[in-house]
Amino acid sequence: MTVRGIVRRTSACVVAVWCATTGCDRDPSGLAPAPLSTDPVVFSDQLGDGVVFQPFLNLPSSRVSVVTDEKYRGSASLKVVVPAASDPSGWLVGGTFTSRDHRDLSGYEALTFYARASRGGVTLNTAGFGNDNTGTSKFEASWAGVALTTTWQRYVVPIPLPEKLSAERGLFFFAEGNEDDAGYEFWLDEIAFANVGTIADPRPAIETKSVGVFAGATVNPGEARTTFAVGGADQLITHTPGYFSFASSDEEVAVIANGVIHVVGAGDAAVTARLGEVEASGTITVRGSAVPVTPAPVPDLPPDDVISLFSNAYANVPVDTWWAEWSHNFSNLMDFKVAGDDVKAYTDLILAGIEFATHTIDATAMTHVHIDVWVPAGAESFRVKLVDFGEDGAYGGAPDSERELSFSPVSVPPLLTETWVALDLPLSSFMGAGGLAQRAHLGRMVVSGAGNNAFIDNVYFHR
Repeated sequence: MTVRGIVRRTSACVVAVWCATTGCDRDPSGLAPAPLSTDPVVFSDQLGDGVVFQPFLNLPSSRVSVVTDEKYRGSASLKVVVPAASDPSGWLVGGTFTSRDHRDLSGYEALTFYARASRGGVTLNTAGFGNDNTGTSKFEASWAGVALTTTWQRYVVPIPLPEKLSAERGLFFFAEGNEDDAGYEFWLDEIAFANVGTIADPRPAIETKSVGVFAGATVNPGEARTTFAVGGADQLITHTPGYFSFASSDEEVAVIANGVIHVVGAGDAAVTARLGEVEASGTITVRGSAVPVTPAPVPDLPPDDVISLFSNAYANVPVDTWWAEWSHNFSNLMDFKVAGDDVKAYTDLILAGIEFATHTIDATAMTHVHIDVWVPAGAESFRVKLVDFGEDGAYGGAPDSERELSFSPVSVPPLLTETWVALDLPLSSFMGAGGLAQRAHLGRMVVSGAGNNAFIDNVYFHR
C-alpha cells in the first residue's frame, strides 16, 4: 500500500472510532484550534523551524550566510557582510527573519542575540522584531545605534508589551550601512526570545503635538517610544503605536481604533496613551473642524476663456504637484469629495506649494485667477501667491517675480467661514512694482493660512 493509502486508511479508522465513541452528529468544526508554537529560536547553529530570511529592498541575499569558522557557541553563526560605499550593488545590508507560521511569543520579555564585528568602533543601525516584511506590521520594535565590539557580546531588545506578540511572524530584523565609507563584517549567533530578568522601569512616551484635521480624516499618532532600564542602563526602544492603548478626552471629536486616531466631529480632544498599566508621557491634541456638505458652485464660463488647474467643470492643464515637497512640514493634503465633487483639502495649513513648472502657464490673455475656498469657523486668514518664473522658465533664475494677496474676515472680499467663498481676483492686482513683472511663465501658486484647514476647488485663470 502507498503512503497516501496508509494516510487515508488511518484517517478513516480514526473517524470511525471517533464516531463510535462520540456520535457523528457532532460538528468537529467547533473544536478549539491547535495552539500556536511558542518556539523562541530564530537562529541557533541553523535557522529555526520554519524561519526564512528576506532581504530588504531586493538587496543581495548572499550578504547574509551561515558559516562554521566563527561562532559564539555551537557549530555555526550568521555572517553579515557590510559593503563599502563603492560597491556597485549598493552600500546597505539588512532584512528580516520571518516564520512560516505565526508564533506565540507573549511569554517572553525580550529578543536576545550575540554579535561581534571584524573591527571596533562600529554601530549596527537598527535591530529589532515585529517586521514581517508585509508592510502591515502592527507590533514592530527596534533598538537603534547598537554598538558592536570585536568580541562576542550579548544584546537584549525589550518587548514593549509581550502580550501583543501572541501571533507574530516577524522574528528578527536588522539594517546596517558602511561606516566611514568602508565595509566590514559582523556575526550573529543564538538569536532567540527569552526572559532575562534584568528589564525594569518602562517609561513610554508619545509625541506632544497639536493636529488640525477635519471630521472624517484619520491621524497617525506617529512613532512611539519606551525607555527601559536593561541591566541598570537606559535603553530606548522605538516601536509602532500598536503597543499602546489610547484614550480620547472627547469621543465625539476623536476615537482610536488599532492605533489610528479617527476624527469624527468638530472640537478639541486630547489623546493620551498607556503601555499596559503605565501612563505614557505626551499628548496629541486633535482639533477637529467641520467640512463642507455642499459643493462649490459649478463654474459656467466658456471653456475657451479658461485655463483650469483644478475643476470638474473643465479639462485641466498638467500640474506637477498640489503639495510641493518643500511645504510638507507646513501642511498636509488630502483628496476629498463633497457630494461627489472633487476638492483639495489642506490641514494645518501654514503654506502649500502648487507647482506647474514643467508646463508653465501663459496667462497674458487672462484677466483673473479664480479659487473657491471653504474654511472652518475660527479661521483668520487665507493667502494666495502667484510666481512667474521668467523667460528661462525656472525658479531661481532671472527675472522671477511674485506677489501675494491676503484675505481675512475684514478684507475685500471678506474671508467668510463655513461657506464657499469665491475669490475671483484680477490679475492686475498681482502686477506692478514689487509684484509680478509679467504673467507669461507662471509656474507656482502658494496657498497659505494660519494653521487652519482649507478646502479649495475650481482653481483656474480666465478672461
